Amino acid sequence: MTLSPRDQQIRLAHAGLIRLVVQAAQNASARAELDPVLTQAEQQGWTELVPRIRRVLDGARDTSLLRGLDEEDTVILTAILSGIQNPATLPDPEAAADPTQAAPGLAQMIHAAGRGDAQALHWLSQMAEQMTRAGGDMARLGGITKRLVDGERDPTRLCKGMGAQGESLVLSLLGELGKLERH
Repeated sequence: MTLSPRDQQIRLAHAGLIRLVVQAAQNASARAELDPVLTQAEQQGWTELVPRIRRVLDGARDTSLLRGLDEEDTVILTAILSGIQNPATLPDPEAAADPTQAAPGLAQMIHAAGRGDAQALHWLSQMAEQMTRAGGDMARLGGITKRLVDGERDPTRLCKGMGAQGESLVLSLLGELGKLERH
């Protein structure tokens, strides 16, 4: 199965959660680590996905679980179900997202978080933490996400210390944010 770049980005952004759910589905003792994560996610607006994840943890495996979910939730739950069947399909939480595909999705999250969307802010903070661990330009990008959420748009300040690839990503991100802010 070939995934679109957008779906690959979603899988990478949520690799930690996907892996935790698969581990908990296969080992009941791992569920103690997952339960607080699911409770927090549900409180922050994942009211459609979390109950279905809980059904998976209780043994449900059929694709009818996907009905009625939005695109992002569908990608996440599909990755969970595939990971239970074949762990080799699980996304690598240490893999870096493709920077050429990251700007539009990241801009959407930053825009939503800047407008007070608690779920977007939560997932953005998790992504920023993963980026920071990746090192290099990705770490610098992770370090400026709060400034972007708070409205900083000066490319000179935001790109300080970045290489050409990091600068390119930040400039693309600023372009995408500009489009969102004009609408």
